[in-house]
Amino acid sequence: MTERNKWEQSVEKTVKRFPERKDTFTTSSDIEVKRLYVDENTDQYEEKLGYPGAYPYTRGIQPTMYRSRFWTMRQYAGFGSAQETNKRFRYLLEQGQTGLSVAFDLPTQIGYDSDDIMAEGEVGKVGVAIDTLYDMEQLLDRIPLDKVSTSMTINAPASVLLCMYIAVGEKQGVPLEQLTGTIQNDILKEYIARGTYIFPPKPSMRLITNIFEYCQQNTPKFNTISISGYHIREAGSTAVQEVAFTIANGMAYVDAALKAGLDIDAFAPRLAFFFNAHNHFFEEVAKFRAARRIWAKIMKEHYKAKDAKSWKMRFHTQTGGSTLTAQQPDNNIVRVTLQALAAVMGGTQSLHTNSRDEALSLPTEDSARIALRTQQIIAHESGVADTIDPFAGSYYVEELTDKIEEAVNKYIERVNELGGAVKAIEEGFMQREIHHNAYETQKSIEKEEEIIVGLNKFKLDEEVNPDLLKVDEALEQAQKESVESIRKSRDQEKVHETLTVLKEQAKMDDVNLIPYILDAVKQYATIGEICNVLREEFGEYTGV
Repeated sequence: MTERNKWEQSVEKTVKRFPERKDTFTTSSDIEVKRLYVDENTDQYEEKLGYPGAYPYTRGIQPTMYRSRFWTMRQYAGFGSAQETNKRFRYLLEQGQTGLSVAFDLPTQIGYDSDDIMAEGEVGKVGVAIDTLYDMEQLLDRIPLDKVSTSMTINAPASVLLCMYIAVGEKQGVPLEQLTGTIQNDILKEYIARGTYIFPPKPSMRLITNIFEYCQQNTPKFNTISISGYHIREAGSTAVQEVAFTIANGMAYVDAALKAGLDIDAFAPRLAFFFNAHNHFFEEVAKFRAARRIWAKIMKEHYKAKDAKSWKMRFHTQTGGSTLTAQQPDNNIVRVTLQALAAVMGGTQSLHTNSRDEALSLPTEDSARIALRTQQIIAHESGVADTIDPFAGSYYVEELTDKIEEAVNKYIERVNELGGAVKAIEEGFMQREIHHNAYETQKSIEKEEEIIVGLNKFKLDEEVNPDLLKVDEALEQAQKESVESIRKSRDQEKVHETLTVLKEQAKMDDVNLIPYILDAVKQYATIGEICNVLREEFGEYTGV
């Protein structure tokens, strides 16, 4: 059977599974839009491109891509209290959003309670404050977890937030095997670019592999990690560095899981990725296509994974926060549209579009709606989802894809020569590469060699900013009182017992800690109490 015939069989099965979109499309001039365009006279389609849904996945990981089902429109949101964020979530779902994405405040991200002195002035400011299971219950109130997929941008305390999510699912009566979503859970990029780490690399990698194992056995539809290039790009990397360092980190997680005795085809299908989308439209399209091909080859040829699901790079995309300007913020709507279009043309599985005012504050409801509408207009009005991988065969895009693949592989070789991603991070290699590019980029902007409209060219004498969202300062005190109330109302003896058991189990390297963290969460232990137990055993990371 030819590759073409195999693909056509896959298409028939996929169309039956996803009947929500029609199966025939035409332009406004009634010209038929084919499902797939290929040059049957060349062999590059099987060797380099393949067919959609087939190795090496250059053209996408699903046989029909958006012809059968649009990407998940997953707007990132979180601010203030769990109750306020719940209102925003339900508003976005009413407006047509198809998945949730939770932003947590800084204290939550680094494992401190809202009434800890380290949290002062930061509670609810850049995301939602989650101290106990009570807050997670409020966050997900009236949101059916058997129908809605939830992504959580949480890393160092990912195990704690995952356990809270599982506990809420149980309270809703949702079987664990039906829970769907993603935890970011990518600690290596925190050491490289973002900084919200708690523990040193070794115990951090232990927690990550514990999550892999637990979810494989209990929540098989939940993505156990979102290996993130987004923050690497936000820190100033090039597109090539973003893909290279992300994939190098991905290999480190695979190595750690294999060392822990896990079977590659048992955990690899639940690995997911998270990329940035910037303004250079064609480079971004090519970047996504190259990334899929590189990962597929690594998983099949280097790790010898047998299951085709292990070869597929599934990824979420967020438009580039660092590209947004505080000057003339309405210009950001155009930037975000270009970036979102590049992500779709590159074959993303889900997408968050930034809001126009995010260089100034958290987004207002109006701005969040415009950002969501941007995705909906691309999906329903542009026609770009009517055929698969429209740029395939473009001389420019195909050469860019090849060049990016070549440059990424060179970087991965350098990382491997240093002993892998963890060693490269410990030696500061990735950090130095990113910092150098960020410095050179800033110089070119200041010299006007790189034009940023409204920032260094086409400026206004007087800026008029839109109305901005302001988090009520009274929220911090209210959250402190809430967590104190929970401490008084819970069974202190059971909390102490679960934390003591967790502490003892943390001393033993071969014990999976997730069940013990889940026990503590169900007794309403706070995130700070759980993380402090682990801090005592694991220590804290202080940087290179």
